[in-house]
Amino acid sequence: MERVRVAVIGCGFYAQNHLNAWRDLAAEGAVLAAVCDVDPAKAEAAGRAFGVPAYTDAATMLDAERPDLVDIVTRQDTHRPLAALTVARGIATIVQKPFAPSWEDCVAIVEAAEAAGVWLAVHENFRYQAPIRAVRGVIDSGAIGTPSWARIAFRTGYDVFRTQPYFYDEPRFAIADVGVHVLDLARFFLGEVERISCETQRRKERVRAEDTATMMLRHESGAVSIVECSYTARRIPDPFPETILEIEGDKGSIVLTPRGKMVVTAENLFWEEAVNAPLKPWTSQPWHVSQEGAYGACRHFLDCIRRGVPAETKGADNLRTFALVDAAYRAAEEGRAVAPQRRG
Repeated sequence: MERVRVAVIGCGFYAQNHLNAWRDLAAEGAVLAAVCDVDPAKAEAAGRAFGVPAYTDAATMLDAERPDLVDIVTRQDTHRPLAALTVARGIATIVQKPFAPSWEDCVAIVEAAEAAGVWLAVHENFRYQAPIRAVRGVIDSGAIGTPSWARIAFRTGYDVFRTQPYFYDEPRFAIADVGVHVLDLARFFLGEVERISCETQRRKERVRAEDTATMMLRHESGAVSIVECSYTARRIPDPFPETILEIEGDKGSIVLTPRGKMVVTAENLFWEEAVNAPLKPWTSQPWHVSQEGAYGACRHFLDCIRRGVPAETKGADNLRTFALVDAAYRAAEEGRAVAPQRRG
């Protein structure tokens, strides 16, 4: 079996899921080769935990280790310069979402990779979660016909600030952090978007930017979706970090409820199915849904690298998701529906 040597840049909170995923994928050809973080303590801790060399400088690691694939799991403002390092060396690259701070940065990363012929993907992992793949499977089966309406929501009061305190000071928060996932699901289920409107709220005083957003999308197919994201929704039990959704087609509907229950109504059929994410030795509730999505994304990327094909969430495709994030902020600011940007 051809091995793929993987280096991970970023050893913080969420990067632990990527590191565990790559280690788990050893049987499928992944070799976790090295880790890097600008914080020496984090780099050294990850190096010890996973038994690999640790670095504090990305360029030094790339030149010393010569990996086949680099997984960038850092703050979004570092993505463009780090991707420039990997692309310049011809190394296949995964960039954590959000892709980058601006549309211009995202386009620059994609165009640099295309010019160099470098494989590029964005770690947009919600669509790789087990419940989401189950929903897509029902849609693809034709059981509910052509989807024409959806409500897709990520609403929680879970204290995400405890492990990621920098969220308090982000200039863009709920839409950029988790709304990007939900907007990507709207594309995944209903196709490309013609226009989007958006209302934002800042309900938690300490937060600099929006912590709640409600969006309405008109898709090119004529379908309509309502996309919601909030970090201030108080409810018991809290569904974190699950996405709740309803999708209606001309022949039936799908409802995905908390704790991974999918209810399908078709023309002459009705069924319920448990589609929750499985627990792995390194995952824990309630994070296991998100953690399993990270594993699924890494597994997909590894398979694509080994087969020499683009990823489902390749850089050029994810531009369309980022364009929705950008358009949502413009729509909220201007008080009108706007069309998402497209590459020239």
